[in-house]
Amino acid sequence: MFQQIFLGFLGLCSGVIIAGGLTGLLIGLSIVPRYAGITHTARHMLLYEDITLAGTVLGNLLYLFKWKISLGMPFLILYGTFSGIFLGGWIMALAEMADVFPIFARRIRFQRGLSFIILCVAAGKTLGSLIYYYHAWLS
Repeated sequence: MFQQIFLGFLGLCSGVIIAGGLTGLLIGLSIVPRYAGITHTARHMLLYEDITLAGTVLGNLLYLFKWKISLGMPFLILYGTFSGIFLGGWIMALAEMADVFPIFARRIRFQRGLSFIILCVAAGKTLGSLIYYYHAWLS
């Protein structure tokens, strides 16, 4: 009995630590502050950080306990939209931090159309995600 309580507590602590690390990385990559700056709502930065942390903890709990959320297709569409925005923010922040696109363009001596290439990469990721989730919904 004590062993199960200890393992449950250890698992919960590990999940909270991982969620905190993920949130720290989000803040460190300036994803949340950049969105706050774009929307001119920087005065709510602490609220955004708290909501981000709460979302990662809730996501861990949903994944761990496999809770079913049956809110219908409109919720699924809304969730997919916000998940796509979240994933796109991650991809662009990581690419910007690593300077992937400028280094790649310089290496292949690519002079014009870089913004079009970035747009095509984003559209391809979006289309691939939609196809993936469409097939998973039908299964």
